Parts: sequence; structure tokens; C-alpha cells
Amino acid sequence: MPMIDLETELSDEERAIQETIHRFAAEVMRPAGIKLDALADPADVIAKDSILWDVFEKHRALGLDEATDPAKAAEQGLTPLQQARLRCIIAEEQGWGDSGLAIGFGVDGFPGMLAQISQNPELIERFGGPDVRGCWAITEPDHGSDTLFFGMKPGVEQPGRPNCIARKDGDSFVISGQKAAWVSNGTIATAAALFTAVDMGDGQPGNGAFLVPLDGPGVSRGKPLDKIGQRALNQGEIFFDGVRIPASYMVVPPQMYPIAADMVLTQANGGMGVTFVGVARAALELAVDYAKERIQGGVPIIEHQSVRLRLFEMFRKVEAARALARRVVMYNSTSTAPQLHYAIASKVTATNTCFEVASSAVQIFGGNGLSREYPIEKVMRDARASMIEDGCNDILSLAGAERL
Repeated sequence: MPMIDLETELSDEERAIQETIHRFAAEVMRPAGIKLDALADPADVIAKDSILWDVFEKHRALGLDEATDPAKAAEQGLTPLQQARLRCIIAEEQGWGDSGLAIGFGVDGFPGMLAQISQNPELIERFGGPDVRGCWAITEPDHGSDTLFFGMKPGVEQPGRPNCIARKDGDSFVISGQKAAWVSNGTIATAAALFTAVDMGDGQPGNGAFLVPLDGPGVSRGKPLDKIGQRALNQGEIFFDGVRIPASYMVVPPQMYPIAADMVLTQANGGMGVTFVGVARAALELAVDYAKERIQGGVPIIEHQSVRLRLFEMFRKVEAARALARRVVMYNSTSTAPQLHYAIASKVTATNTCFEVASSAVQIFGGNGLSREYPIEKVMRDARASMIEDGCNDILSLAGAERL
């Protein structure tokens, strides 16, 4: 069932990109996501012979950074609004394919994005190259969504001790501690965009953002996390034991951290919104297709009034979430003052909607919806995970309310 773009007609270029990404999502992402989800041991997802590596290589071969990387997109003559539209199209189609893989693709580019923010040619070359596999290391065992309340306020220290800290030591920083098991791509990344507590030696609490190679001495990993959903997305702990990096690898110093963190979180939450609109759309389309095929009472179940009503309610929710998610990304991509609370509203609305729609789809499938022979139960598990990752929806909502 095609979804009509109600905002503006897509340009020929946008339509071509959408068709390319949808084909990749249908032919590569969705089948691979199902296979990876079925693996009993999450370590097998990242094994040397795993199809995960082939999927990542094929994704990079698409050359999407020409449209999604602001610097490269600008070189192509794309305006910020055009870039935002393309990001929405790409994220939605990738979410439609497989949410776990889509998130893995997203955080893969975080070190490169942070390098671009630095405007340091050395860092851009070191961390923005095609051989770098990235992750965003921000969450800690004792600190997750609470960074929205404490870690982003100048001079305010999070309650309790940080689990990871970078201490200034001459012309270097020495990093010790750990990041939590929820670091996406944490088990395979070669570089991290590390957001962590900082000790500058001045006695003032603060945080900073660093680019950190993960293939050097002092870095170790935990085992891949075993989860109910998004099993194609590898997540795991990263441990730092006296890891020394040049002082130039600090991209965001403490005094600039609140602004930078606000910007990154705005982008991340906005991205989650459009991605999980794609997942919700997938659940709706699976339910519609099944309702047209499943015969009960001598007719396809879509002919039953109660099923039709449920499907339209699902459609209404998907389109409402889609409109908000796209509007937020487009506004925040073109505004001089991006608004985090709108991005939070998008993430919370889209992920809650996604789970509601997926749950309704399972109901339409009936008993078959509980069977792994049908894809809808996986979509529901993936959707449930989205309400906690990138910030628990309840805590995000409280953080958003702080900004009203």
C-alpha cells in the first residue's frame, strides 16, 4: 500500500533516492534483519562470517553520505531543507526495512559528524574516512536519560560518580571507566564519539565530547547484549583503562558541551522519529496485506467492519506521527535555534505510535501473529525497544516539559 507524500510532490531526484533505498530495504535489510534476529547467540550477529558485514558494505556502497553529510551535501549544492527532506526519506525507508540495522547505520557516522563539527582537517581525515566504523558512547551503567537533566547544564554535576571520566594530563587526556551495554555498534566500532565527564584539573564539574580510536591499547569490550528486540543491532559495553589520546581529540570542551549535546540530542531524537514512522508503516502494510489474504467467514477479513476500522485507526496514527516527525526534522535542520523538546515530542510520538500500530497488527494476524513464521511479531519486539532506547520515553517527556 503506497503512502502518499501530503506535504509536497517529491522531485525526480528525491523519488529516485526513495526507490533506491526502498529496494535496498526490501531486498537487503529486511531479509538480513530476519536472519540476524533468529540467531540464538548475539555473538553470532557479529561473527566474521555474519551477513551483517555484507549489509554494512552494501549500505556504504549506496553513497548516501552525499545526501546526509552536511558538508558533502553542500558541495552537491543541496540546501539545508533539501538535505532534511532526503534524511526523512532515507530514515523512513531504512526503518521500514529493519530498525536495528537502520540505527546501526545511523550511529556508524557519529564520529565523522563530530569530526566535521571540529573543522579540524586532521580529525576529519582520521575519523571521517570510509574505513571507520563508529558508535556514540554516551550512556553509562549509572547514567542514561538523566544526562538530559544534569549533564547538559553548565557547572552542574550528575548525582553520583560518573562511570567514565577523561582527565587532562598535559597535552593529552587519559580516559578511564566504562560505557554501558547499550552502546549501539559498541561491539564492532573502530572509533567512538565519546560524551563523558571531564576533569580539567580546575576542580569544576563538567562534560566534554571526544573522538576516541577503539583499536588501541586500554580499550576492551563486553559481550554483545542479548535483547528481545532489534537483535540485528549489536550493543555492548566499552571499557577504558587509562586510554591516552591527544588533547586535540577533544572536540567539545565543557563550556560548549550543553550547546553541542543539545544539538546532537535534537538530531538523534529527530532521527528516531522518522525511522520509527517507517517501522510503523511496515506494521501497517503487513497488516493490510494479511487482511486481504486471510479468509474468515468466506471472505477476506478486510471485509469485516471491525478489521477495517482497526486498520484505518492504524493508518491515521501512522500519518499523524509521520507529519510531526518530518516537520520537526525540517524545522530543526533549517532553524538557527533547533528545538530539542520538539525532537523529543517526535521521538516519543513516533515510537509510542509504532508500538501501538504493531500491537494492533499482531491482533489482526490473530494466532499467526504470535508465530515466528510471520514477520509481525518481530516488528512488535523491535518497536517495544524503541520506547526505551535513545532515552526512555517517560524521562524524555519530563525533559521536554522542562523546556516549555
